[in-house]
Amino acid sequence: MQRKAYVPGVAALLAAVLAGCTGSPDDGGQADNSNPGSAGTATQAAQPGKYATLPEPCGVVEDATLDQLLPGIGEMTDEAQREKAYAGEATLTYDTDRKVGCRWKVESAAATDHLLVDFERVVSYDNAVSDDAQAGELFATKQEAARLPEPTVTTTETGTPSTDPSTEPSSSPSSGSPAASPSAAPSDLRPRLLEDLGDEAFLDDELSDSGSTAEQRTVTVAFRTSNVIVTVEYAEQPMTVGTVPDSKELQDRARKLASELADSLGG
Repeated sequence: MQRKAYVPGVAALLAAVLAGCTGSPDDGGQADNSNPGSAGTATQAAQPGKYATLPEPCGVVEDATLDQLLPGIGEMTDEAQREKAYAGEATLTYDTDRKVGCRWKVESAAATDHLLVDFERVVSYDNAVSDDAQAGELFATKQEAARLPEPTVTTTETGTPSTDPSTEPSSSPSSGSPAASPSAAPSDLRPRLLEDLGDEAFLDDELSDSGSTAEQRTVTVAFRTSNVIVTVEYAEQPMTVGTVPDSKELQDRARKLASELADSLGG
């Protein structure tokens, strides 16, 4: 049987068509082992926060600091009772990698003092949102809930806006109570933002109206460093009705402790 003639022109045309379809990496064509859409479309995950663990809350406060915050410890004559007072009581938590806290309550001849230290580590489950950013959003909500008073803006002689704190109260709007001490408290004791603590911080000062019993003052200092939010809540209730806890004294103690905690975190 006679074989069919081989036609060089047809073979050449077929080769040219195949070459045009496959291409090569050198001439801009797509390589056979490439993965369409894999390059340039993948989203890089947001950076994790600085902290992956939390400290042991009942052991992070020095005994010397507790002596200042809880004067009643120094009045205790029973050694076992004193050790229990120093130890504090851990708050209920279901995940010690995410949230821990410790409480202390000590009575003295003059007053009952309460202290709460709380640590919360924030983790974002959104690849587009970093742990720090998620913690910042949570801290903003916490700050908003504190209802810090807005500073009054005045104009100086040069026309430059400035903040006049003299018109601000020394207790939070929710307390409905006057200044911290028997006389008017200085304006710099009002609830406010703090600029020298962590990445962001605020202080709240509330005097409760407890009716027939002595008024309790609660000072809260909260700050954020990276993806950890720390809250110090320090309260004092005098034994004598009509005695008002000193705002400056409580704020100074709470701020000192908050600074020590920030240092312990390295933030």
